[in-house]
Amino acid sequence: MIARPGLRVLAVDDERPALEDLARLLDRAPQVSDVVLAASGDEALRRLTEQRFDALFLDVRMPGLDGLELARLLGQFAEPPAVVFVSAHEDGAVGAFQLDLHALDYLMKPVSRVRIGQALDRVEAGRSGPAASPSPSARPAMPPPRPESDEIIPVEHQRGGATRLIARSTVLYVKAEGDYVRLVADGGRFLVRGAMSDVERRWVEHGFVRVHRSYLVNLRRAVEIRPELGGGATVVMSDGSEIPVARRQVADLRRRLRS
Repeated sequence: MIARPGLRVLAVDDERPALEDLARLLDRAPQVSDVVLAASGDEALRRLTEQRFDALFLDVRMPGLDGLELARLLGQFAEPPAVVFVSAHEDGAVGAFQLDLHALDYLMKPVSRVRIGQALDRVEAGRSGPAASPSPSARPAMPPPRPESDEIIPVEHQRGGATRLIARSTVLYVKAEGDYVRLVADGGRFLVRGAMSDVERRWVEHGFVRVHRSYLVNLRRAVEIRPELGGGATVVMSDGSEIPVARRQVADLRRRLRS
């Protein structure tokens, strides 16, 4: 049996000690065959256009082209590498969430060997087969993308300052709370800074529908639409939650359900 080649990883951080620590952990990981370093977003972009990488471990805050901007540019690549953000700042996860950057994982500094291994496992899990040998002229490559409904969303967890990773398909509904939105998912409730209108715009194509000024529901997780006196309605979710539907939204909701 031929052994499966390991991952080619590009590690990016403008702080040399942090970059060397990250490179050492990646180099020791059994999933990795090669680690290339870049000390800036601009250098990383040059390497990405010249070489093929399976994964990009990317610092969020850097001078010049930062991690979020670089990740956004990857959308122009035919086959971008899997992205794992690395940061010393918890609010970076919120930025990644708001920009909808399709990250596979989000690691907080100082990065541990265990978390590196978990992130690499995520990258490997998406690979559909043996990687081809690297070529200097080859474009970046990654496994076939996850279904959009299963995109990983990093959100700040309230306990211990950790970052929780949830799949969008597990979100039952979104509730507006001032300058924040609360994601109610199978794994709990998570408060994220952002506007409901922005979430609605990005998530509508994934089955999320605005049913009320304060609520956006995942119709794929709804089990019942119950009419109410006065012309309104209630959406019953798979966990038993009951979400009010504004009277002006009822007709549109029924049209969506019939389409």
